[in-house]
Amino acid sequence: MPRRLAVGLDSQRLALLLAVLHRHGGVETGGFDVFVNAVGGVRILEPAADLAVLLAVCSSLRNKPLPQKTLIFGEVGLAGEIRPVQRGQERIREAAKLGFETFVIPNLNKPKQVTDGTRIIAVARVDDALAMLRE
Repeated sequence: MPRRLAVGLDSQRLALLLAVLHRHGGVETGGFDVFVNAVGGVRILEPAADLAVLLAVCSSLRNKPLPQKTLIFGEVGLAGEIRPVQRGQERIREAAKLGFETFVIPNLNKPKQVTDGTRIIAVARVDDALAMLRE
């Protein structure tokens, strides 16, 4: 029986995300153990980390690391939609100051102006985000 273990993330939220990943992303995790760990004892309470968790799981399954200097955020809905998060522009601006160059974000958080050296990948659905991994 495959195990699901979440440290720093609600295990019910992880189960929901894996179900959405299977239904709307076509990625089957039922036969695999899934371990999610937020390092340093951090507790993730906001849903803005949903998309990052899903892409990390897919990255692990495909044995293909996510690109370096990439920031990912977005709430994942039950229908596979990627919902905007609060203060999205501020998150992008502060992450750019820290050296992040690529941003995978919800469509509705897409900034009107993009600063030089940053690449914005705006996604509306889970399958759009997974397509980014395949590139």
